[in-house]
This record gives sequence, structure tokens and C-alpha cells, in this order.
Amino acid sequence: MTLSFTYQGSAARIVFGNGTSGDVGKWVEALECRRALVLSTPHQASDAQAMSKRLGNLSVGTFTEATMHTPVDVTERAVARAAELGADCVVSLGGGSTTGLGKAMAYRTDIQQIVVATTYAGSEVTPILGQTENGAKTTLRSPKVTPEVVIYDPQLTLGLPVGMSITSGLNAIAHAAEGLYAPDRNPMTTMMSIDGMRALKDALPVLIDSPHDGAAREKALYGAWLCGTVLGQISMSLHHKICHTLGGSFDTPHAETHSVMLPHTIGFNASAVPDLMTPISDIFGDATPGQALYDFAKSIGSPMALSDFGLSEADLDRAADIATKNPYSNPRTIDRTAIRALLQDAWSGRRPPY
Repeated sequence: MTLSFTYQGSAARIVFGNGTSGDVGKWVEALECRRALVLSTPHQASDAQAMSKRLGNLSVGTFTEATMHTPVDVTERAVARAAELGADCVVSLGGGSTTGLGKAMAYRTDIQQIVVATTYAGSEVTPILGQTENGAKTTLRSPKVTPEVVIYDPQLTLGLPVGMSITSGLNAIAHAAEGLYAPDRNPMTTMMSIDGMRALKDALPVLIDSPHDGAAREKALYGAWLCGTVLGQISMSLHHKICHTLGGSFDTPHAETHSVMLPHTIGFNASAVPDLMTPISDIFGDATPGQALYDFAKSIGSPMALSDFGLSEADLDRAADIATKNPYSNPRTIDRTAIRALLQDAWSGRRPPY
């Protein structure tokens, strides 16, 4: 076998382990910063305020308006708030919404970032920023948006609701699954994809009955880190294009949309590159990759249909139009008829044919 590939690891410093969130102040100082602004969603505002209090003189306050899909107007308010307070870094406490806000601020101002991850989103270790404006979501890649420090403290995920754990975990699996057939994949990203998916496959079912199981939480967070790292190093394909379309243009919930679409998009592409997708069947079951992922998602209580999110059947035509316009690179040829049929299956919650 002859190998030829290029590999570059993430520039983010990874700090993993129980209790590591208690060291945020140390990492603020390591970045030579003294005025941290703590970011969160409104739901985690009390946690952000507690974090700010623990930082003491190293914190200038909080901004707790982070929102799903990173609306540009929210980012502009956060940038103004940081400037008003003289912040020299941000501490993003939470999942993808809060991480996205910190990254959007860094893209505009070069402010340094520390992320304290509390879900399995994975975006904290990527140079990818998705933003929404005027009903459309666009993505970009830039080293400016990669956080300087990412803290993974499994103890912070003990209270993550089971439903959110499931959808966040499936979102992470989607990152790794697309990594298996990305045109710029390499042996390292493939190993991380497989190990990350296996860790989540083992951990998520345990969390249904034992959401406070420390070992399962640790394994799930480890898997999410690996899957997110893969996403940061490969080109996104059909799955992410469709999810960005649905989230940005129809405001469907982020992790839930990934969870529903995962079996359909992966099954669609597996029919073109079956050898590359063999690890999915090996990990999740003996069915085809799409069917194996569908069966696994259903077994752990994931939402299964786009119709559950208020998306109407009439919306599917417009979604197919947007998703097939300027498509991402993909191993299977994308045509509107096939994508419209795929969306119909996902809307209905039907088990994919692949």
C-alpha cells in the first residue's frame, strides 16, 4: 500500500480531566490576560456568573446572550460589550452556541478564547465558524477562530439532560462519519473518527439509565473531542450542508437536526463509497451504514423526524433548492431530485433505504 497525505493537528491546547474547570484562572494568566469576559447562553447565565465570581479580579463580567446558529446581531452586541469593559479574552462556557459566539468575536477582533465545554458539540476544536444573517447560514474557515485553550471537565457534563446528551452525541458522531470519506482525510483523522464514534456508541446508551455515570460521561466527552478534532481537519460534505441549510434558513434546532439527518446523509453517501463506510457498520450494527445509524439513534431515544421541529412538508422543496446550490464536496453526485427524496425520508422519520 502506498500512502500520500498531509496532516496538521489543531493549534488548540487541550486540557482534559475531572476538576480541570477549576483552573480557568490559571489559563487566563497563561495567555497573559487579566480581563476575561465570560460568555454563555441565557440558560446558563447563573453558571457564567458563578464562573466570573470564581475568577475574581481576572473577570470583567458576563455576556449571556449566546444564541443557536450564531446570529450576527448578537455577535455585534457582544463585541461592543467586550470593548466597553476592556476585555482581553473570553471564557466561553457551554456548548456550540456559546463557542460559536466566542469564535465570531475572535474572527472580528482577534480576542483570545478559552472554551469550557459542557456538551458534545465539538466545534471548540475547529477553525470553522458558522454565522446566520438575513435567514441564511454561512460558514468560513480561519485560524483566527480556533480557541487557544479548550477545557474538558467531565464533571460539568453530569447535569447535561439525557435528551441533550443524545442529540449532542449524535451531532459529534456526524463529524466523524463525514471524516471517513472526506477528500482530505488521512490515516490520523480516520483513526480518530473510528475511536471517537466507538466511544460515543459505548457511552450514550449507558447515560439513558445512568445520566450521572462518571465513566460514561468521561468516555462520551473523550469521543466528542476526537470527533470535533476530525471536523476541524477535513472538508465538510453533504450532511453538514443540509444541516446548515435547515438550521440557518428554517431555524431548526442544531443538534436535533444533525441527529435526524445523520442516517440519511451517511446512508446516501455510503452507497457510493461502501468500503470507506465499513467502520460504521462494524461499530453500530450489521445493517447498511445508514440503517445501522438509524437503528442506533432510535434505540437511544433520538428524535427521528424533521417534522417534529415544525418544518412543514412544503418547506422541503425550498430546502432542497438551497442545499443543492453551491454544494460542498461530496463522494456521491448531488442532484436535486435525490436530495428532495432524502429530505422527504428524514421529514417522515422513515428508515433510510441505504
